[in-house]
Amino acid sequence: QLQASGGGLVQAGGSLRLSCAASGRTFSSYNMGWFRQAPGKEREFVALISRSGGITNYADSVKGRFTISRDNAKNTVYLQMNSLKPEDTAVYYCAADRYYTGRLKGEFDYWGQGTLVTVSS
Repeated sequence: QLQASGGGLVQAGGSLRLSCAASGRTFSSYNMGWFRQAPGKEREFVALISRSGGITNYADSVKGRFTISRDNAKNTVYLQMNSLKPEDTAVYYCAADRYYTGRLKGEFDYWGQGTLVTVSS
């Protein structure tokens, strides 16, 4: 089970840190991703981190502004979001998969409930 938190309202240029806490004892066996879905749009890939944290991957739209990290001892993955823009407004979801390290949402087996991020201009 995945529980995302940390969303909220922030002004453009501001920062937020999202967290996704996982239950169970096998968190370190899963690659973790963040996706987002803006109103009226498809859910899109944001970032991914491999099981050990050694590999990260970002959407071009967030590269250089967002950082994904994980703490396997705390069963938690984070998304640090800096220099936020109004177009970052979306519901953000965390996802997990034991083997997949790509960007396709359909390949992830487990999903959290989402947390809303609103960036005002």
